[in-house]
Amino acid sequence: MQLQEKAHLMSASEIERTLVHLAHEIVGKTESLEGLALVGIRRRGVFLAERLARKIQEISSIQLPVGTLDIQFYRDDLSKVDIKPVVLPSQIPFPVTGKDVILVDDVLYTGRTSRAAMDALFDHGRPQRVRLCVLIDRGHRELPIEAAFVGKRVPTNPREFIEVKLREEDAVEKVLMLEKVES
Repeated sequence: MQLQEKAHLMSASEIERTLVHLAHEIVGKTESLEGLALVGIRRRGVFLAERLARKIQEISSIQLPVGTLDIQFYRDDLSKVDIKPVVLPSQIPFPVTGKDVILVDDVLYTGRTSRAAMDALFDHGRPQRVRLCVLIDRGHRELPIEAAFVGKRVPTNPREFIEVKLREEDAVEKVLMLEKVES
């Protein structure tokens, strides 16, 4: 299977504007920022969580704790992902119990990554509340999971994929829609 670019969905400046909007929305819908923490789902969710924390600090002058979750062992499709997945340790440098936690990811699709992230998060403690923030929601849920904060909704079909590229990971910044093509 090969993938080809079908559409350019977001440029670097559009990603930046979307993160500013998400930061304002999070601040507006959070009763107490002092109890808030962001946890990024590895890989690109981590960079998005760090950026959101900086933007929220610019808006509110409150520095939020940011953690990292690796969910590989929590996935229910582990055997389909890789025979020997590379698992990096989760890094949550604050107590999760009692916190208002926002899980941050790049793309919401089936909901399986978010479910695995919640399982991993609860191994660290019992948060007061857990919400989900995603840059892109492409639909096609297999589980009853919805994001509280969505940067952009992009309807897709099963032959299409969303690819988020961030400068921290990919040295380029953009969001693409790719499509399966027969070779």
